[in-house]
Amino acid sequence: MNQDAFRTRHEEEWLAFEQWLDSASAKRPRDRAASTTFGEETAAHRYRVLCQHLALARDRQYSPGLVERLNALVMRGHQVLYGAHPETGPAVARFFAADFARAVRRQWRPIALAAALFFIPLIAVAAALQIWPDLVHTLLPQKQILRYEEMYDPANKRPGARAAQADALMLGHYIWNNIRIGFQTFAGGLLFGLGSVFYLVINGVLIGATAGHLIQIGFTTPFLSFVAGHSALELGGIVLMGAAGLMLGSALLLPGPLARVSALRMQARAAVALVYGGGAMLALAALVEAFWSPVTHFDPSLKYAVGITLWLLLAAYLLLSGRQRAD
Repeated sequence: MNQDAFRTRHEEEWLAFEQWLDSASAKRPRDRAASTTFGEETAAHRYRVLCQHLALARDRQYSPGLVERLNALVMRGHQVLYGAHPETGPAVARFFAADFARAVRRQWRPIALAAALFFIPLIAVAAALQIWPDLVHTLLPQKQILRYEEMYDPANKRPGARAAQADALMLGHYIWNNIRIGFQTFAGGLLFGLGSVFYLVINGVLIGATAGHLIQIGFTTPFLSFVAGHSALELGGIVLMGAAGLMLGSALLLPGPLARVSALRMQARAAVALVYGGGAMLALAALVEAFWSPVTHFDPSLKYAVGITLWLLLAAYLLLSGRQRAD
């Protein structure tokens, strides 16, 4: 096909895509609404077709002017479709100001189930160790028990860490550990929910075993004063990630009238808010754990007060934020 025939055949497609680029780049919402000709999904398809046209124009050695025009459209299309959008900042602010809390309230059932699966084993194991202290040796390896005793020994001037470890190094470790646990708990939902149930219960058991053992041997103050500050964010984040995983599992187990793939897709869209919010909570928990939790300059009662305040603030945020619009 010669260049003139190629241009005549595809000119309208290029103009339509260029019009969409202009509308998508318009600063005023009114201008975007007035000039948009097709949606972003169609635009993505047209962008891929445009890339093919550019490749053909180069391969057939069409004029530099045509190649440059198509290349410019491809570059603009890539920026609009896959680059940074000016709406990203406000959208993130809206999400954490209201949308996340509304999503938590809408999904209270899987969240309540996840909380039960996590906190009941945690509390039960911690309580059991006060009566049967030797039970810890069946739940935790001896090496890990000794490491926890070293970390929370009242003689340790930096609770929760070894003396040689810097706060910045611990931040990286805490972020990796928290995100790893959150991802496992969420992704386990793809195993018909069984993976999420397993990780919620096992993490509850392990945390309960650690807490129960340290309290039983008399390390209560260094341990509780260390975990108080980040407990709301970390434990809450684990529960939310587990709830998101349970939602995936419910779609696979009980798809209703939908095909399993369709039900999974629908539940995944509903669960993504819990994943984003829970992941952010786990990252913030790591920050608090690295830079506030090890601080020993303050009286433990102050650290307890900060921890309780964060629990209350988190509860108030999730219960009240976004109430100006209907849930």
